[in-house]
Amino acid sequence: MKKEIVIDGSRISDKKTLFEELNRKFMQGEDWEIGESLDAFNDILYGGVGVIKGNEPILLTWKNFEESAAQLGREFTIDFYQQKLQHPELFDATIIQERLDELRNNKGQTYIEIILEMIAEHRQIEFVKA
Repeated sequence: MKKEIVIDGSRISDKKTLFEELNRKFMQGEDWEIGESLDAFNDILYGGVGVIKGNEPILLTWKNFEESAAQLGREFTIDFYQQKLQHPELFDATIIQERLDELRNNKGQTYIEIILEMIAEHRQIEFVKA
């Protein structure tokens, strides 16, 4: 039997609320939370912390997905990368600029598409948009 995790997209309006919802759903029972990092989110999908215990089968349902997709879409992602460009000492400005250029040409991945790609890499997770 699969463990079910339900993300409520109506609670997500930006990066901060996205990670609040992810922590609320994935980090139950922990005395710490993940930071606002997709790498950190990907790490918890492997299991071993929070509600996912190891490689157990998961049914991940994202309610109000289209609402989240709109919030975390192209414009959000452009803003996200532009903020990263403000800190070239922390991020590779060349790569960030390439990603921005792709998005501006309607070719690059949006933030929500990056999240979906991460989830898809975890074969034990069945993902449902609701």
